[in-house]
Amino acid sequence: MVESLPFDIKTQLVEKILNSLNPSQKEIDGLWKKEVERRVKNLRTGKVKTIPGEEVFREIKKRFDK
Repeated sequence: MVESLPFDIKTQLVEKILNSLNPSQKEIDGLWKKEVERRVKNLRTGKVKTIPGEEVFREIKKRFDK
């Protein structure tokens, strides 16, 4: 059935299938924007706390030096 379709229709079909599997960059950007807004809100309201970078790297070094 698909074999009988014209080439341009096949390419359009493939493009639509691929687009349905992979969200567009615009969708991804929108999701990241929401995530950033959520994280900023959590920081401002005190729901989460920051950890100084030096402390993070010290803990990582401690874990991997064993």
